[in-house]
Amino acid sequence: MAIEAFLRGSSVVVSAPTSSGKTLIAEAAAVATVARGRRLLYTTPLKALSNQKFRQFRETFGDNNVGLLTGDSAVNKDAQVLVLTTEILRNMLYNSVGMASSGSGLFHVDVIVLDEVHYLSDISRGTVWEEIVIYCPKEVQLICLSATVANPDELAGWISQIHGKTELVTSSWRPVPLTWHFSTKTSLLPLLNEKGTHMNRKLSLNYLQLSAVNSYRDDGSRRRNLRRRGRNGSLDSSVSMSEQPLSKNDKNMIRRSQVPQVVDTLWHLKARDMLPAIWFIFNRRGCDAAVQYVEDCSLLDGCETSEVELALKRFRLQYPDAVRETAVKGLTRGVAAHHAGCLPLWKSFVEELFQRGLVKVVFATETLAAGINMPARSAVISSLSKRTNTGRVQLSPNELLQMAGRAGRRGIDERGHVVIVQTPYEGAEECCKLLFSGVDPLVSQFTASYGMVLNLLGGAKVTRRSNESDETNTLQARRTLEEARKLVEQSFGNYLGSNVMLAAKEELAKIQKEIEALTYESSDDSIDRKSRKLLSEMAYKEIADLQEELRAEKRFRTELRRRMELKRFSALKPLLKEFENGHLPFICLQYKDSEGVENLVPAVYLGKVESLDGSKLKKIVSVDDSFELSSVGTELNAGESDTHQDVEPTYHVALGSDNSWYLFTEKWIKTVYRSGFPNVALTHGEALPREIMRSHLDKGEMQWEKLADSELGGLWYMEGSLETWSWSLNVPVLSSLSESDEALHMSQEYIESVERYKEQRNKVARLKKKIARTEGFREYKKILDMAKFTEDKIKRLKARSNHLINRMEQIEPSGWKEFMQISNVIHESRALDSNTHVIFPLGETAAAIRGENELWLAMVLRNKILLDLKPAQLAAVCASLVSEGIKVRAWKNNNYIYEPSSTVQNVISLLEEQRNSLLQLQQKHEVEIPCCLDGQFSGMVEAWASGLSWRELMMDCAMDEGDLARLLRRTIDLLAQIPKLPDIDPLLQKNATTASDVMDRPPISELTG
Repeated sequence: MAIEAFLRGSSVVVSAPTSSGKTLIAEAAAVATVARGRRLLYTTPLKALSNQKFRQFRETFGDNNVGLLTGDSAVNKDAQVLVLTTEILRNMLYNSVGMASSGSGLFHVDVIVLDEVHYLSDISRGTVWEEIVIYCPKEVQLICLSATVANPDELAGWISQIHGKTELVTSSWRPVPLTWHFSTKTSLLPLLNEKGTHMNRKLSLNYLQLSAVNSYRDDGSRRRNLRRRGRNGSLDSSVSMSEQPLSKNDKNMIRRSQVPQVVDTLWHLKARDMLPAIWFIFNRRGCDAAVQYVEDCSLLDGCETSEVELALKRFRLQYPDAVRETAVKGLTRGVAAHHAGCLPLWKSFVEELFQRGLVKVVFATETLAAGINMPARSAVISSLSKRTNTGRVQLSPNELLQMAGRAGRRGIDERGHVVIVQTPYEGAEECCKLLFSGVDPLVSQFTASYGMVLNLLGGAKVTRRSNESDETNTLQARRTLEEARKLVEQSFGNYLGSNVMLAAKEELAKIQKEIEALTYESSDDSIDRKSRKLLSEMAYKEIADLQEELRAEKRFRTELRRRMELKRFSALKPLLKEFENGHLPFICLQYKDSEGVENLVPAVYLGKVESLDGSKLKKIVSVDDSFELSSVGTELNAGESDTHQDVEPTYHVALGSDNSWYLFTEKWIKTVYRSGFPNVALTHGEALPREIMRSHLDKGEMQWEKLADSELGGLWYMEGSLETWSWSLNVPVLSSLSESDEALHMSQEYIESVERYKEQRNKVARLKKKIARTEGFREYKKILDMAKFTEDKIKRLKARSNHLINRMEQIEPSGWKEFMQISNVIHESRALDSNTHVIFPLGETAAAIRGENELWLAMVLRNKILLDLKPAQLAAVCASLVSEGIKVRAWKNNNYIYEPSSTVQNVISLLEEQRNSLLQLQQKHEVEIPCCLDGQFSGMVEAWASGLSWRELMMDCAMDEGDLARLLRRTIDLLAQIPKLPDIDPLLQKNATTASDVMDRPPISELTG
């Protein structure tokens, strides 16, 4: 269908599952385009994917017909099939806006293929994809290939509106169907039931708990005791246990007990012939550890081992510096790691062995799921959440399906297998919830940049080189502010905002109207009217009088409960104060979750938040409105003559036995025990336990989630860390803490208040029974049942309303305001006159650069202090501009990093002043675009550019090979741009070329091999 649409002259959007053969459409388009003697441009989001497509197309169309164009590589760039990066294509298109393609640099181009177009939702790179669609000449056909997304019709509708006729082709069919499995400590079970509609009931937490009890019974003495107990009791304990709702603590314990070791799951995969497998682990350290953990389990036979050793020998001869020595043993056993910490050459080698069937398991980070052609029989997903800079984040449905899509080799496997592994954080229930939630929609990430503004508004140049014609200047000068605005407002976000938002608002208005009508139907007044109409006068009066009495008694019950809490607070406050400087007592927290299940959490008490001077938590609680308590305290004191500040709720913090931090008020403390951790240093000179725990708490990300709420303050929790794990293991279970150990002894006043509350609660219950025995109650109950049904419907409508509101929040229209704010910075920095559109030399340079902050890069490269630098020193300074995201590994000694020369350090110090000036100017105009300048790794780049060998550079280095290679490639990319930039000093261009040539050598050469 897609090929037919293309042959009819339409642009095409294809949305289909990963590994369903979307690339065949692009290949068919390339055949047709080459046959016509025209050109096709193929762009991908990843450089590795570009290189892979380049090799594939060469095999299909021959070396002479295929080219590659990346930031630092240009191979046969005039070829009929050209693979290139999105940023380069976007820059080529800047000059094509409003012109025919023949006059835009897109000579003879008929087709542009946008592979992995769902990257349009990528927060850092999505803008480039939208710009390509917006600027693309209308006579050029677009082929957009996307993984399954929720709104492909919206993408196709947008392209149709701004580019031309576009046909949508969607499919949920996979050539190799997937089977989902779930791995626990003892078994590998189907994740879904036979129909594939619900979770396999054997994976429910209740069932797993029952299984654990039955296995526990196998112990002789306990088995006899349990049998005796079963004969004496009316119900078997295991049966009753399976029917009871589980608390959060129970769930955590069951999950932890079911977590398998890597080798457990691997054994199941091998036994069921489910290898080869890609095993996704969301951090590179975890990937390397997994390889070491299983490297003693050989997955290869003798013949395969010999083939690997031979391939390794050839690779070592060709690229001696690229061999990852720590991974060699695992490789000869059939296992390998694949992540950003590895050299690109080594990763390519692992990919080649995997495709040849000589590596059976690859432990990889999720980047491997993004389009690289490495299909396997199975995909193992080690966790449904991953750690980020802001805490632990759950995978999106799109991410889960992207990784799952690697399973199943076309033409080899009848079925692909996806294995989800039990973790301490989530299990089969969370997996099914994610799997059945549906894929996420594409959203717009369109944001303006300096390059965009300069290229759209830039007109006549102050300086014109001799080879530039008047016609060129005229073409550039004719784009007005209004024309630029029309282009910017063609973004996908604005399309969604104008079309989808309108439909969502209409539906939301209908829902709100229906909710209002239903709320009126279920109100007390409505119930009263229906009762008056349906019941006899005598029956109505009896029920109405009793209902009024019931409401009054309920209000009094609430008041008595509040007084009871006040008495409890009065007993708790002085007790907790006693423990602020002494030992760390054990406490029990009590709350009901959203399902009404009561949870008891044993914990070790750290202290009152107010007493944690200088801590992050104290600062957060004091400034974040979510933790506000002052209004609650005022309400408590109203009308209470005998209360004072001691009964106002305050926040406390404790570490639970489940390795979670808990933030809570006195409301949630069930009891306090005398026993606890002694606040005594374990060894001489070591910090006290209270100080150690405080430091662990301060290291947390402070991502608190609310568990429960009340008028007396909330209960919050936050995941602990590996450092707090050992502390949490030493918190005893509640059954081992006796009542005699409780330090919380309530006053006679409290006991009396509890009795009064219980008495009032019983009174309310008796009144309800009395109402149920009245003459007209049966009819009255029908009215109440109908009101409850209406309330349930209101809940469903509110859920739909919230879903629509969330969708509308995602659809945030791209504003002209941001574009103009950047324009003001450009105008004030003398890069462009926004009134006359005359572009100055600084603007010319910035418009031609590819980078995150083009203006900042241009300011640096035009600075005369760079002219005194040697090539290696220039490379070091350039590295400081592109080192964002490069980090020293925390588990390595950062003393082993080469320091930059004093000349480089002095230049970076001078540039810091220039950077601060630009940041102030950006702040003035509310522009938030990073200006990177970090010389931490400049010495490493300077050493490499000075000719130091890779082996010498990496000796005892605190960086991973892949990180250093990525920094060097980024630096080469920037250096390679300098000779092509307008109005740059020839000496700087010469030094940049020299530095780039020296640095572009194995094992980091982009196209080596």
